[in-house]
Amino acid sequence: MAGTITALKAQRHRRDGRVSVYLDGRFAFGLPLASALTLRVGQFLSDEQIAALRAQAREEQVQQRALKLLAFRPRSVAELRQRLMRAGMAAEDVDHVVARLRAVGLLDDTAFAQSWAESRANARPRSRRVVAWELRQKGVSEAEIEAALRAMPDDETLALRLAHARLPRLRALTPFERRRRLSQWLARRGFDYSTIENVLATVEFGEVDEAPSLGDCMS
Repeated sequence: MAGTITALKAQRHRRDGRVSVYLDGRFAFGLPLASALTLRVGQFLSDEQIAALRAQAREEQVQQRALKLLAFRPRSVAELRQRLMRAGMAAEDVDHVVARLRAVGLLDDTAFAQSWAESRANARPRSRRVVAWELRQKGVSEAEIEAALRAMPDDETLALRLAHARLPRLRALTPFERRRRLSQWLARRGFDYSTIENVLATVEFGEVDEAPSLGDCMS
């Protein structure tokens, strides 16, 4: 496919600034604008140069998609790689882009795990067990998970914080029903029996006709 560049034309139907490269009067391939800026009409391209330009174009496409995913929310290395592969990107190109993003600090599993755990502790609290499970699903290593969990409050602190925030919504219910609903709500957020029992012993529910066991509340 070696040949001489006879035209460089902007692809008007594309919004990403790609350029069509014509060799010897025929369309040969498209390139990102940044790559096309190094070319000029009349320049001869060897097969090796064309292969390198195409590889660069593929990696640029992968990188742009990766940056869009990261702009939406932080992601783990494994999660980003999976999303890119699922989109049909070549494994070699994905590996190059992932390595580049890690080198400049845009992909960092340690920071990702810490951010995820912090969000779960503050915005949408879940038990530490649930947070660990979520991070494993995203391919984060056990060492990074343990480091992130160490920065979180313990489960009892988290559950008590949730209980105090939830109780006003249960005000219209009887003390027994408030206790039962709160128990089930905490359980759905991954807190274990012992933690819930300790929280229920701390929270003020008002007078209860007969003291229900935690098992009654969870049923």
